[in-house]
Amino acid sequence: MRVILLFILGCIALPLTGQQFAFEFWHSGKAVLDTGDTLRGNIKYEMQSDILQVQVDKKLESYTARKVLYFEIFDETVKRYRNFYSLPFSQASQYKAPVFFELLEEGKLTVLCRESLEYRTTSSSFYYYGNYTRLVLVNKYFLLKENGDIIEFKGKKSDWYELMRAKVDEVERYVKSNRLDFEEKYELSRIVAYYNSLFKN
Repeated sequence: MRVILLFILGCIALPLTGQQFAFEFWHSGKAVLDTGDTLRGNIKYEMQSDILQVQVDKKLESYTARKVLYFEIFDETVKRYRNFYSLPFSQASQYKAPVFFELLEEGKLTVLCRESLEYRTTSSSFYYYGNYTRLVLVNKYFLLKENGDIIEFKGKKSDWYELMRAKVDEVERYVKSNRLDFEEKYELSRIVAYYNSLFKN
């Protein structure tokens, strides 16, 4: 009985626990500034405000996306290197200004990503009130065109397949055989990488 009670209390408390996100941590990496200087040290990024903090030895500096060309981190939360570029983009019909994009894959189809935090309401039979709201990390995807334009992509699985229609049969087989999910960021990256590889000699 005690075990069951603890399980129920744990499920109720689950929505209240704070999830930690990659941008809340310091990562080892490097940043290349618009001056051409390369800084190596600990890096912390903030995608929503496009601020980069770099700590070299005991010196801490902050830079806007206007001052940074590129930065790379090793993200311990996903155990992989991640590459970010400062690229001109128009948000909310404003003029273009540099913002940070993570480069997922580059090639025939170049896919970029930006993170944002959003409140989402979820229903749960274990939660006393039936529904709870929590802050979640949402990945927003963008397509980089050959002319340099960046377009937000809000499509689902079928829309991704439409983008890859030139090789859709091969991609569908690859996705099925590897049990990949378009909703998972790094699985999507694998799918796009495979699609791009089909155009290499």
